[in-house]
Amino acid sequence: MVNAGNNNFFYGKGNEYQLGTGFFVHHRNVLAVKKLEFVSDRVSYLVLRGHWCNILVLNVHAPSEEKSDDSKDCFYVELEQVSYNFSKYHMKILLGNFNAKVEGENIFKPAIGYDSLHQDNDDNGVRIVNFATSKNLAVTSTMLPHRNFHKYTWISPDGKTHNQIDHVLIYRTWHSSILDV
Repeated sequence: MVNAGNNNFFYGKGNEYQLGTGFFVHHRNVLAVKKLEFVSDRVSYLVLRGHWCNILVLNVHAPSEEKSDDSKDCFYVELEQVSYNFSKYHMKILLGNFNAKVEGENIFKPAIGYDSLHQDNDDNGVRIVNFATSKNLAVTSTMLPHRNFHKYTWISPDGKTHNQIDHVLIYRTWHSSILDV
């Protein structure tokens, strides 16, 4: 843990400047942290004590598009194992770098909204849509209207390519709890 202004920064497994996940927790909320675990260099989670239920926040860094299918499959297996080790009564929020371009096509409703930046899915986009659909999740980062320049989560070094590859997923029963992404 590192103090950073009014926040505490928790950072786990990973090597310098590559992979790894972490959490900034405001100093007022540190006492609500019930559990923090860094499962691997791609998945970590934080359990917060909530008013009505505990809140499980999974932070992820998915393999990029050019990685092997095996590494992508392993990531989603790990993600599923971690998220289902917890009570169904936890509010579960999955967020982070899914490295996925997701389109807002009608066939993916209600898991995907109409406000995605992209017109086509890439392979990682198909994977996140399949995962969300099979687990009754909503990709809320595609459901809230924003101007396109507010949707960018990655910009190429030359500044010409803009992508929305970071996403926030939540179980559909809780999706109204997300006010903005």
